[in-house]
Amino acid sequence: MTILHLDKNHDLLINQLNQLGFTNHEDYSSSKAEVEAKISSYDGVILRSRFTIDKEFLDRATNLKFIGRVGAGLENIDCDYADKKGVYLISAPEGNRNAVGEHTLGMILSLFNNFNRANREVRQGKWLREENRGVELDGKTVGIIGYGNMGKAFSKKLKGFDVEVLCYDIKDNVGDENCKQVTLEELQERIDVLSLHTPQTALTINMVNTTFINNFKKPFWLINTARGKSVVTEDLVSGLESGKILGAGLDVLEYEKSSFENLFKSEESKFRWMRKGKKSNLPDAFQYLINADNVILTPHVAGWTAESHIKLAQTIVDKIKAKFC
Repeated sequence: MTILHLDKNHDLLINQLNQLGFTNHEDYSSSKAEVEAKISSYDGVILRSRFTIDKEFLDRATNLKFIGRVGAGLENIDCDYADKKGVYLISAPEGNRNAVGEHTLGMILSLFNNFNRANREVRQGKWLREENRGVELDGKTVGIIGYGNMGKAFSKKLKGFDVEVLCYDIKDNVGDENCKQVTLEELQERIDVLSLHTPQTALTINMVNTTFINNFKKPFWLINTARGKSVVTEDLVSGLESGKILGAGLDVLEYEKSSFENLFKSEESKFRWMRKGKKSNLPDAFQYLINADNVILTPHVAGWTAESHIKLAQTIVDKIKAKFC
């Protein structure tokens, strides 16, 4: 079979597929239209998030047998239509779940202990100990929404802490020795920290809104290493301003392009103000986040480690081998 690679990944991906007898072609620069013009020649496609695999693309891919996404989610693929066309879909959540679990824990500890603010202050010659008194994770109740690969990896990281871990998931019986599955109502009643580990679906888009936030009994900390569109940023900011949300760690933002490679959907020049020291027409809610001491922002890198770079590629190879060799 002949495979078209649309994004650069770890070299082992192509090397091992070559060894298995597949023919591999690389195209990291052609437009979507240019790729569609030749896609009928290929049996497989491997990509990260360069562009959407939609109905038109799939109709042109008359010989396509599989699509491999070197990542956890498949939201940039029309999965229902691919299934109707008999195209096998492969993702690799096993490859970066450990990285996501570690990143999530790191965000919590950083927020609880004011790492960002304290680091900045010391560099400015400020030695403010009382102002940077932290809180401890031990004794807290941690809630996880979405208890799949990522949620399970995060709960495993919490085993060294004296915490209670609860999860909510639309699937039944997903709880394990590391986490008790509860209803959404019980989770909102009891937790101190909420971590999102959900895919992007119709159910999760705009899930964290004002109504959702206000249904929590106690003020809580919010961590999102899943998908940016799950959180309504303006409602998050309202929660931060009111104190209902004590702080937020955000690896993803609703303003991200669907490719995840750039923040804004258009006008990449919007970020030039950071280089020139000038502000542009950034959304007000995002302007609040970048100035808030109780908010940590990272550029969609929770699953982006040296180790996951290898493991993601290896997972795709292993799944292709299991299915087609």
